[in-house]
Amino acid sequence: MAHFARPSRKTALAAATGAAALAAGAWWFTDRAPYPYAQRRLLDLQLPFLGLADLDTVLRPRPGERMLELGPGTGLQALHVAPQLGPQGRLDIVDVQQERLDHVMRRAQEDRAEGDGPGAIVPHLADARELPFEEAEFDAVYLVTALGEIPEPERVLADAARVLKPGGRLVVGEFFDRHWIPFQRLHRMADSQGLHLLERRGPSLAYLAAFRPCATETAGAGAA
Repeated sequence: MAHFARPSRKTALAAATGAAALAAGAWWFTDRAPYPYAQRRLLDLQLPFLGLADLDTVLRPRPGERMLELGPGTGLQALHVAPQLGPQGRLDIVDVQQERLDHVMRRAQEDRAEGDGPGAIVPHLADARELPFEEAEFDAVYLVTALGEIPEPERVLADAARVLKPGGRLVVGEFFDRHWIPFQRLHRMADSQGLHLLERRGPSLAYLAAFRPCATETAGAGAA
């Protein structure tokens, strides 16, 4: 009878690592933008340096504010931020996929039925490069792992700056994937659109960065 040696742990580990690398490669090259609704479950994962607590620290939502989220995904951030705006506040969400907006609103309705629902969430089917809002409507605009999926991200930043109130804030979160925007590139784009960096948390591969229109910063410096 022939005898076959059992693979060593080292060999098994190498095989497992190779399989993981192949899976990661397949994901990398098949990842599409905008992110397919069919793969929505992955969007409910909190990413390192971009968790809900991290977002709170940089975004600083306050009762009574009106905020805008671009690319809400499955509502992970929206359903967390909206309750913090209180009954007088409001969160608008924008996406190019109606399925995503419907998904977020269903989750919000389910939460309300359980007695722990978010504040007002208002969906808009629109392109983030051409927002359907007047100038200076929002206290804050934020987008998490969404900017890199939108063509012409400079236009997204420009229109986000347009709809911000004087002194408003823009928060961008990015995580390393095929559509990732490195922090230095984001910083250059923001500068070109008249946005001043307030703070950054996390490394370039996974970060949150807050900006404010430069005119506001200049005015504040002159007043001081």
